[in-house]
Amino acid sequence: MASTGVPSPARKYFWGDSPEPDEYYASLGLRHSESYYQSPCGRLFTQSFHPLSAAHDGDVKGVVFMTHGYGTDSSWLFQYFAISYAQWGYAVFCADVLGHGRSDGIHGYVGDMESAARASLSFFLSIRKAAAYAPIPAFLLGESMGGAATLLMYLRSPPDAGWTGLIFSAPLFVIPEEMYPSRVRLFLYGLLLGFADTWAVLPDNNIGGKAIRDPEKLKVAGSNPRRYCGAPRVGTMRELARLTELLQGSFGEVMAPFLAVHGTGDVVTSPEGSKMLYERAPSEDKSLILYEGMCHELITGESDENRDRVLADLRAWIDERVRRYGSSTVTTPP
Repeated sequence: MASTGVPSPARKYFWGDSPEPDEYYASLGLRHSESYYQSPCGRLFTQSFHPLSAAHDGDVKGVVFMTHGYGTDSSWLFQYFAISYAQWGYAVFCADVLGHGRSDGIHGYVGDMESAARASLSFFLSIRKAAAYAPIPAFLLGESMGGAATLLMYLRSPPDAGWTGLIFSAPLFVIPEEMYPSRVRLFLYGLLLGFADTWAVLPDNNIGGKAIRDPEKLKVAGSNPRRYCGAPRVGTMRELARLTELLQGSFGEVMAPFLAVHGTGDVVTSPEGSKMLYERAPSEDKSLILYEGMCHELITGESDENRDRVLADLRAWIDERVRRYGSSTVTTPP
């Protein structure tokens, strides 16, 4: 949940106007690819990141499937997640959520998160079940709205999905009261029997400005040519409100190992949601890290020092789960 309406000078890539992508990724020790995937619910834009040190696709520590937040996509600053994990020795796959980036759908509209999650899950499982990746540890990761989508994907996964663990960064499990869509407005628009669902008429409450604390990084985020910077659409906000309530009632079904990280200064997605998941989930391997005073965008909105602290915690957690579980997995709820 991290779009920004801040106007910024156009730039070719999130790292600037040069070098070109192949050179940039190679300089980081990575192999990068882009493609489209036809899901049962629409066509998705997808990306993959592999360490150049991996001679073959499955020659990695594990595989991580990532989902970005509201209004953004997988091709801009969210890549810091993907690049980091790939540099740590993991294969990473991302998909733009329906209604976002280069995937199908009305820009900024997610009126049915069940369909959006089903689309991304279909892509992730197509990779997970491939011969190169089926034997190795696999993790789902989601940031902000993508955290909510990630938990929904876990809950909707087939028993043989084989998820080793879940990773949540500032997940949208509880909407802060000041960010909650007007219940009166949602009711009144609801009287139009769905005709208003795609209308971009709800207040945005300066989501971008509240999500990113570093002013220079806010400018970079604002230069994303595929960001959604319009007002929130009626159906999207109604669906996110519904989804958070559904997920809160499903925390007791989370059996997989998981890590949730959240800044205590986050006013876009409440850290209370991560606390609730930690308290209610019956998982025997669960971790919660709260960062005092940090904002919503822990990786792309904080100082480099804070970012590196969070990344170190993320790396330590996943490396330990690979060491601890190897190819064994904890899958979906019974």
